[in-house]
Amino acid sequence: MKKIFQLKQENKNPDRIIEAIKNEIRKYVKRERAKKLPEGSDFWDLTCRFGGSSDESKAMPFAQIIKALDEAKENDWQECFIEITSNPKTKAVQIDEEDQQV
Repeated sequence: MKKIFQLKQENKNPDRIIEAIKNEIRKYVKRERAKKLPEGSDFWDLTCRFGGSSDESKAMPFAQIIKALDEAKENDWQECFIEITSNPKTKAVQIDEEDQQV
């Protein structure tokens, strides 16, 4: 998902606009995580960027996207840019020292 959302629209309550954007983001993430993983992958890693435009956007964890959207509303932004991409990842395997001893 790579999209510019309008935060101010005529004849619409800004709170409802923000809630609609949050809902769209959550639906997209749910749909991405439900996709079948490639062989050898354990989970989908979400790479996110947020900002006033694509040039100004900064990378951040997915958990902070909703908070950043609320801050954009408080700061009276006209629009915001959100990019969310999913990448297959594998979990790092930790080996205990006890298991290594023979």
